[in-house]
Amino acid sequence: MTQDLLPITRIPRTGLPPSAVVVGDPARAAAVAALLDGAEEVSYHREYRVFSGSWKGLPVTVASHGVGAPGAILLFQELADAGVTAFLRFGTAGAMRPGIGDGDLVIAEAAVRDDGVTQQLLPPEYPAVSSPEAVFALQRAARAAGAPHHRGLVWTRAAFQPGLIALTSYDGAGLAAIEMELSALLVTASLRGLVAGGVLVIDGANADELVDEESTGGYDPHREVVAAGVERGAVVSLEALRILAEEYAEDVS
Repeated sequence: MTQDLLPITRIPRTGLPPSAVVVGDPARAAAVAALLDGAEEVSYHREYRVFSGSWKGLPVTVASHGVGAPGAILLFQELADAGVTAFLRFGTAGAMRPGIGDGDLVIAEAAVRDDGVTQQLLPPEYPAVSSPEAVFALQRAARAAGAPHHRGLVWTRAAFQPGLIALTSYDGAGLAAIEMELSALLVTASLRGLVAGGVLVIDGANADELVDEESTGGYDPHREVVAAGVERGAVVSLEALRILAEEYAEDVS
């Protein structure tokens, strides 16, 4: 019956595992779900593709949210309505400071709210911060996987291409990476008292070079070094959910 499905994403109102990995690409959701035991596709409506299964005995939801925070926040809100209490965003990003290479992981401590949607929900002074336990779980999982990784602040920006406005707003501010959806997740989680964090695979050497075709040959997120980082990041995300559930059970229940 349609009343048993949430209106935007068409996911069931009940029955989803409370620990979730959220990704942009529906195909990536399927790839992450393939790592699970007993994976099943729960629903697929628009960009919102949802799977359930288990990782080392932990029931897990894997869901895609598409590109951009305005659409992504609808998934985050409806997953929360359906009972998800712990979220890890696993995505890609452009590096914003030297020393962060292609295929490396960036574990977000907080995000700049330039996402195009949360500014219409809350005053700009409201922060977008990762849950500390999510940061620690992701860092432990990355170390265990031998994945090159960094911790830092992330710029969530609504526009993918710089256009006429150069990407210099935060020069010297120490940002680690730039992406498009994380701050919307962190704000949603804070408002609802949930656990959330993010781990991002770097698919460009730095933000300016993503559109500098003369020096780089153009933005290409499909290189082998990025694909290897994505494979590592999927395992890190799932293992971090397990750590959260086992060691921070009171915080994610």
